[in-house]
Amino acid sequence: MPEPESSFEDAFRDCYTKRFATLFTYLNRLTGDSEMASDIAQEAFVRLHRRGTMPELPGGWLVTVAHNLVRDEQRRSSRQLRILTTSPERAPSGAPAADPGAELESAERVRAVRATLEVLNPRDRRALLLRHAGYSYREIGAALNLARGSVGTTLVRASEAFRSAFKEMHGAPD
Repeated sequence: MPEPESSFEDAFRDCYTKRFATLFTYLNRLTGDSEMASDIAQEAFVRLHRRGTMPELPGGWLVTVAHNLVRDEQRRSSRQLRILTTSPERAPSGAPAADPGAELESAERVRAVRATLEVLNPRDRRALLLRHAGYSYREIGAALNLARGSVGTTLVRASEAFRSAFKEMHGAPD
């Protein structure tokens, strides 16, 4: 039985208010592209609204939809890169990159963390990023298709794998 429209609208607004920032933060960390993260988070909420009913675990549902959108965007970007590589004259020209200056140390740290995340298995990477973005164990379990009781163990193992990989790749953390 569908939810009454006003009840769904209220639930949707509440979900958006409570979850947009954490979804955006997670996607921004996952992709490293704040514009893409914003667009994908917005599109995930658009799809939730079009659905017309709230799922049992809205956070897990939104993350799953967002992951599919990220994958689609990465495929599209990959195709565009292949086209531009074979036809460089079609590449847009832009302003030169700004000098990183004071942001250099922060940017190097971000690169080191991203490089370390890339060597982790995808489930561990996603688990750490979801937890760091503020998702609950239940939501992480739903997004990663894990039993709620396995989420803590997965996070501990993923954290240990991250620390070990970071130390191996970049030396002892500060």
